[in-house]
Order: sequence, then C-alpha cells, then structure tokens
Amino acid sequence: MTGDNAQIFGEFIGTMILILLGDGVCAAVNLNKSKAQGSGWIVIAFGWAMAVTMAVFIAGFMGPAHLNPAVTLAMAMTGAISWSLFVPFILAQLLGALVGAILVWLAYLPHWSETKDQGAILGTFATGPAIRNYPANVITETIGTFVLVLALLAFGKTDFAGGTNVFAVGALILAAGLSLGGPTGYAINPARDLGPRIAHQLLPISTKGTSDWAYSWVPIVGPMIGAVIAVLVFNVMV
Repeated sequence: MTGDNAQIFGEFIGTMILILLGDGVCAAVNLNKSKAQGSGWIVIAFGWAMAVTMAVFIAGFMGPAHLNPAVTLAMAMTGAISWSLFVPFILAQLLGALVGAILVWLAYLPHWSETKDQGAILGTFATGPAIRNYPANVITETIGTFVLVLALLAFGKTDFAGGTNVFAVGALILAAGLSLGGPTGYAINPARDLGPRIAHQLLPISTKGTSDWAYSWVPIVGPMIGAVIAVLVFNVMV
C-alpha cells in the first residue's frame, strides 16, 4: 500500500493501537478483579505515554502518524500535509479509535459485569472532568493541546537520531499526563475521546450508565483551539 491510501490507513491502524493500549491501561486500573486495579494515575500516565510511542512506531512508516485531529489540523495549517487529507485523516482516526475501544472491551470481557461503578466504566473509554466547569475544562484541554502541538512542531526543527523522535513524543505525553491531566483526564485529542465514547454508547455493558454526551464537546473544542494557538505561536517563534 502506497500514497494517500497508505497514509490514511496508517492513521486508522495507529489510532486503533493508541486506544487499545491507552484505554487498555484505564481498564486495567479501573475494572474490578483486574490484576492492576487501583494502581493509580502514574500507571495511567505511563501507559498512555507508551501507547502513543508504540502506536507511532507501528504506523509511522505508512505516514505522519498524527493519530489526533488536533495534530492533523495543525499540520494542515503549517503545510506539512495537504488539506485534501484533512477530512480523510480525521475519519480514519475516529474509526480507529472506535475499533480500538471495542478491542479493549473484548480484552476485558469478563470484567465489565464485575464492575458496578458507572464512572469507572465510562472513564475506561472517555475522559471526564474532576470538577465539572465547562469554561475551565475547555481551558485545560486548550492548554494541554497547545503544549502538545507546540512541542511536536518544535520537534520538527530538531535533529534526532533515527527513531528517537518517537521516544521524545512519548516523553511529551507522559509530561502532559502527569502535569496537566488532573483536571480533565487530558484528552488533548478529539478522536481519543469521541471514538471510545461512541463505543461506550453502543457496547452491551449492562452496568455502564450514561455516556455523558453533555461533556463530549469539551475534548473536541478545547484541543482544536489549542492546536490553532500553538501554530500561531510557533509561526512567531520561527
């Protein structure tokens, strides 16, 4: 597979792996009778950092491995990709996130019926605020994504030994999770939240409760705003 089709499929498969491993660590920590239950935020932050690292390694030879609509928006704004790929990339990312979340459900199949905490189940799939304050929540997601995209743009100006740039991206995700993840669970990626939230809505989990669609716009709007601001700041820097 070559050309645009390869890049689009890379976004699908990479985002699928991202969510499989990222939501997978959330399942491991949240679900009853998991061997990792209760292991905490640091495990989640490291798990997501490694999820991004592995996903980029797996998909990176096929294309840019954005795996994130906010990153795709930023790269289209800077001319790194054609605007003609903007919508196909985002659709592939959303579909990959949905499939990745379904794979998490399958991987932890016996544990859903053992878990009665609806918040823990939803938190395995999608993000939510520690304190529900929509303006503040949007600001948090904007700031987190601003840091993410600004760093990725700066990485593009840095000389890395072959393949080591991917570990820098993983370190970036770890830093974002540990430092900025507390208020909202650091979606910093619309596909990462929306795809799994759709899966939560659709999957037959008897104790799952609501998918909290009232909050779902926050991890879409905040990251897209943060990406635009990051591009504007980066243009001043260079």
